[in-house]
Amino acid sequence: MNYPITEVSEEDAHKIMEKVADFIAKRRMGTPALVFIESVRPLNFIASQLLYFLAPFAELIFNSTEYQQFAALLEDKKNVEYLLDKIDEYDVKYRKKWKKEKKELKQKKKRKKELKKK
Repeated sequence: MNYPITEVSEEDAHKIMEKVADFIAKRRMGTPALVFIESVRPLNFIASQLLYFLAPFAELIFNSTEYQQFAALLEDKKNVEYLLDKIDEYDVKYRKKWKKEKKELKQKKKRKKELKKK
């Protein structure tokens, strides 16, 4: 049986949190994730324990070692705060990217329409 890993370096902790934040933001789930995490923040220890129950589903994002580390990291409030900051940061980054892509697509369509008129 694998026992939870409780010792994680700060560098590894940041990598794991950034991976989760990126996964969430890429799927346009930043705002719902922020609301959810903020609402369960007072229960972060219980929430981290719930993650052990959800382990089979989490392997979409993590290997089992990273998942155990992530669950252990959520027991610490400073890690939860770091995760929230990263989700927000990546969400803003991706929204800017998507907005730019949408604008470029509109301009392409407009140019294409103008060429058809000529």
